[in-house]
Amino acid sequence: MSFTKSLLTGTALLALTAGASLAEPALIFDLGGKFDKSFNEAAHMGGQRWSEETGGTYKELEMQSEAQREQALRRLAETGANPIVMTGFAFGEVLNKIAPDYPDTKFSIIDTIVDQPNVQSVVFTEEQGSYLAGVMAAMASETGTVGFIGGMDIPLIHKFECGFAQGFKATNPEGRVLINYTGTTPAAWNDPVKGGELTRAQKSQGADVIYAAAGGTGIGVLQTAADEGILSIGVDSNQNHLHPGQVLTSMVKRVDNAVFDAFTAGEDLAPGVTVMDLAADGVVVAIDENNQELVTDEMQAAIDTATEAITSGQIAVHDYMTDNTCPVQ
Repeated sequence: MSFTKSLLTGTALLALTAGASLAEPALIFDLGGKFDKSFNEAAHMGGQRWSEETGGTYKELEMQSEAQREQALRRLAETGANPIVMTGFAFGEVLNKIAPDYPDTKFSIIDTIVDQPNVQSVVFTEEQGSYLAGVMAAMASETGTVGFIGGMDIPLIHKFECGFAQGFKATNPEGRVLINYTGTTPAAWNDPVKGGELTRAQKSQGADVIYAAAGGTGIGVLQTAADEGILSIGVDSNQNHLHPGQVLTSMVKRVDNAVFDAFTAGEDLAPGVTVMDLAADGVVVAIDENNQELVTDEMQAAIDTATEAITSGQIAVHDYMTDNTCPVQ
């Protein structure tokens, strides 16, 4: 069982239990909470798997506001937690500031790069997994129009969008991709009602497959798509089970592996940049008993062909983080 602590309102933290091991790792979730059924929950699953397999315990914190990031990191470092893993690019600026103050503490940050000697930065090739999702969407769509609904309008989510559009257009050059974002603040990750509204709006324009890369907001996208009788594509965690037979696939980021590996390494965590790409199974399109009837033999063959081409370098999927354009848009 994990050793869990929560943030109080304001700036105070619950006192950590006396006598806890100074070498315990820690996991801090971004806004949206560990049960968002998406990004944070994938991290939670990695921590739980480590705990179950090793019998170890770890501390965890759920963010309640932006203002708590720095204090959360400092308090955990001061208790001796090591390593400290955090989910989300939004921790980047704070971590870059405080990491030098705790040179003996190892930190691992997921989804951005922090160049400090005691920080491991884990990044994913979301564009590669999204390319495969785009291929599947093109083959599943009956209207030739699909949709993308992103959460916060930031470069990271444009990686999903551009990869998806590239895979779709490679498969159906005459098709159309509708694009919407739910906001420009962190609240965009946790607005399922807005996600549902955008889903209905895209359906009214002909979209019959909609890819949600929006954290908790995406739950509203998947629910509304199911209610409206169209297909959806989940993200980060495998969300196929949420609406069996109506979620075409989920573009899974193995955030769970990133957390598990960091906890396993412990104080020996290697700093630097770790890239979790398609070749390393860092990103995958999920196919299981909940969606296998939607995946035809022809579609599976196309997925396999595209996967081989991407991993061999024959297909170069555009990375929005290195070039802030979407060439297929």
